[in-house]
Amino acid sequence: MKNYKNILGLALIAASLFSCNNDNGKADGYGNFEATEITISAENNGKLMQFNVQEGDVLLQDQMIGYIDTIPLSLKREQLQVSKAVISSKSKGVLSQISVLNSRLKTANTNKKRVENLIKDNAGTQKQLDDVSGEIEVIKSQIRSVEIQNAPVVNELKSIDVQLKQIDDQIEKSKIINPKSGTVLTKYAEPNEITAFGKPLYKIADLNTMQLRVYISETQLATIKIGQEVTVKIDDLNTMKPYKGKVSWIASEAEFTPKIIQTKEERVALVYAVKVDVINDGSLKIGMPAELWLNNSEEKQ
Repeated sequence: MKNYKNILGLALIAASLFSCNNDNGKADGYGNFEATEITISAENNGKLMQFNVQEGDVLLQDQMIGYIDTIPLSLKREQLQVSKAVISSKSKGVLSQISVLNSRLKTANTNKKRVENLIKDNAGTQKQLDDVSGEIEVIKSQIRSVEIQNAPVVNELKSIDVQLKQIDDQIEKSKIINPKSGTVLTKYAEPNEITAFGKPLYKIADLNTMQLRVYISETQLATIKIGQEVTVKIDDLNTMKPYKGKVSWIASEAEFTPKIIQTKEERVALVYAVKVDVINDGSLKIGMPAELWLNNSEEKQ
């Protein structure tokens, strides 16, 4: 009887050890939080007249936060407008002639439609229609002739109009408009500094939803899918703080385990990167380490 009790006790201990080995309390994946960071750069050259941005500021989409000096552009615009006025004054007779011919062409087209309607009602003749059509062709020929004779003037006016549109575009791009809602992570410039096209001004990221990037083994692929709800845990004093997460992306190709987070023996293993979206309550930061727990693992505990 004593031997039977000893055997039973050993069996219970073995079963207990086997159970602990199946559920060893380890997470299904480890990784760090990240967010989509956007670097906002200047779209024009000049002095930063206003730049109301501080690191940690929460900005709204399409919010104007500053502008680059536009005085040189405004002066150039005025100069072009004066040049256009001078050219228009010199060619006033030409422009007036073209305007008169366009007015006659409009009247002739109206008469043509009227004659066509009369013919449909058997109240007009083909000769009337031919006469009006001939008049239209003559007027069009006259317009082309005037435009050819004064092509240099017309082209110069068109060139000035294009330059004015370009300057208006540059003036608009001198406004610093925040393109996406988020939190300012880094500030690269200060007011009154000289900036240039493409020079970084600040970096922003939406921290309301963070992405946990983890790596899982090939054997775990069958237990995870896009849209699946999982549990994410971070260090919180003497315990682990849990968050609800949702798998948003799974790599289609395997890669070697990143050296910075695995031992030498595990680096040779191929793993798959996974991203999990987690709603940020303000505690989650970029680069913060975290654990991934699949819900089926949670149920085992």
